[in-house]
Amino acid sequence: MRVIAGKVKGFKLRMVSGDGTRPIMDRVKENLFNILTPYIIDTDFLDLFAGTGSVGIEALSRGSRFARFIDQDRAAVKIVLANLDHTGLSEDAEVWRMDAFTFLQRKPDRQFDFVYVAPPQYKDMWIKAIKAIDENPGWLLDDSWVIAQIDPAEYQDLELRNLSLFDRRKYGGTELLFYSPTSTSNPPSSS
Repeated sequence: MRVIAGKVKGFKLRMVSGDGTRPIMDRVKENLFNILTPYIIDTDFLDLFAGTGSVGIEALSRGSRFARFIDQDRAAVKIVLANLDHTGLSEDAEVWRMDAFTFLQRKPDRQFDFVYVAPPQYKDMWIKAIKAIDENPGWLLDDSWVIAQIDPAEYQDLELRNLSLFDRRKYGGTELLFYSPTSTSNPPSSS
């Protein structure tokens, strides 16, 4: 796994051992950031269920001003910290060892332009996370995007009050779902 583009392009990232994390494939990450690149400069990025930190690190490499990484697994947090140190991006990041759902229930201490949700598969955790963000939208700006990484077999329509699904992209065995606050009359086109 590597950083694909930006100021730390080509840096190799350490992986979390075992099957407790779901690393994003380089092809999916590249396609995701092809969509996000026009919007990523000077943004705040939240990487929930951070695992290796690959997605948040890619955001920082491509111009995000800040990224917060949330993971409850001690080994994952150590890997994220090591990857940030290795890439020299630690100064623009925070790593919190915490349950993502507990984090999302907190009173928001800042708003994020992008929230990336990639929990373990087949446990409906992505649904719980999207619903938690929907119930506590103070984490978001009016034009924020919430992106869920799922297996296509996990997809289901969600009844949400504050978020709307505006795009779906499938890349082999991975699907990315794009949500925005319903107050956004026209979410940016991700085409």
